Amino acid sequence: MADGTRSVTELCEIAAKRGLMVDMHCDETDDPLSRHIEQLAYETQRLGLQGRVAGSHLTSMHSMDNYYVSKLLPLIAEAGVSAIPNPLINIMLQGRHDTFPKRRGLTRVKEMLALGIRVGWGQDCVLDPWYSLGTADMLDVAFMGLHVAQMSSPADMARCFDMVTNVNAAIMGLDHLGLAVGKRASLVLLDAGNAIEAVRLRPERLCVIARGRVVAERTRQETRLSIAGRPAQVNRRHKTA
Repeated sequence: MADGTRSVTELCEIAAKRGLMVDMHCDETDDPLSRHIEQLAYETQRLGLQGRVAGSHLTSMHSMDNYYVSKLLPLIAEAGVSAIPNPLINIMLQGRHDTFPKRRGLTRVKEMLALGIRVGWGQDCVLDPWYSLGTADMLDVAFMGLHVAQMSSPADMARCFDMVTNVNAAIMGLDHLGLAVGKRASLVLLDAGNAIEAVRLRPERLCVIARGRVVAERTRQETRLSIAGRPAQVNRRHKTA
């Protein structure tokens, strides 16, 4: 634990000296005594790094007792540290030594959001030894995160879409991104009527626009039917007014 604490301090000091942001993969374990996020929150305040630091994974928090977490989360919120849980890899790796009941392997997302901590869903692994199924598709990430965190209300589902778009851009300091006048025209057009439908279907990406120029396109996929009394073509989208 002492080595980890020194690493957190040294890395934050390097970032402060060089004017860099910090994304630290922290406490990715089932061990409730792995508490390096507390040191990360402390160093963020000590070095004036508020708004520039993110702690990724934080899975040990799913094993911590509630009293300690009730003290820890306000420290994270006060320091302005963002959290980046990675639901696909987290539920694949964590809880492996459990029989049943088996821990979900995800940090305390809803509790963080309730305290105003900025939380963005992450992917982490793509075709590596830890997770060979990664695609870097952030809609897949939002879909899985929604399930594991049990964020099933309409507001929560829409929020999960925001957590892989606007929130992640804010965590990374990408102020030029977003759908607003004056922002850089870099975006992906989804074949969906709203944010919830985008997460539910993970639909076709009809085009990719970079700095106002279309750089990739694909046609909308339709299913052809040959059933009497049914439409000749269908798609999975809800009808919109």
